[in-house]
Amino acid sequence: MSRIDFGAKPLSYPQPVWIIAAYDENGVPNAMNAAWGGISGEKEISVCISPGHKTTKNIERAGAFTISMADAAHIAGCDFVGIVSGNKTADKFSRAGFSETKSSRVNAPIINELAVCMECKMIGYDKETGILRGEIVNVSVDETAMTDGKVDVSKVAPLCFDPFNNAYNVIGAFAGKAWNAGKSL
Repeated sequence: MSRIDFGAKPLSYPQPVWIIAAYDENGVPNAMNAAWGGISGEKEISVCISPGHKTTKNIERAGAFTISMADAAHIAGCDFVGIVSGNKTADKFSRAGFSETKSSRVNAPIINELAVCMECKMIGYDKETGILRGEIVNVSVDETAMTDGKVDVSKVAPLCFDPFNNAYNVIGAFAGKAWNAGKSL
């Protein structure tokens, strides 16, 4: 097998497409698209976002945020909140086709159109590195994304970012059972 070098770049699969949402000082929701994040502890999530984003400023002020999984059904709105600045477009959230319900656990909006949402309290934000850390206080899933009481990844149809090709792909094909597929070895 021959290998091609790409250099030292943030190229990895999968990169989740997360829609991070927070309220501004007037209770108006804003959201942004982020792909550089992951679970960093049992109840901790980390994501890299720059300090100039309106959503970043809102999170710092409110001390809370939500992270929803972008999905195939809402790809245009999810992409829109990644290419338009909330600093310049006041109605960015609604123009993306999103509506919200205020979380009962944190001061942040749950995006009604996206099935999976993590409700988070801010642990800290490092402006130098851009790393936002949050405590996951709840994960909620819309019933339409469930089958027999379990989350159905094919119904969620979460997007992942393909940094090699600047594209979105849908996750959902079953490949095997975790902590089971390797037992035959």
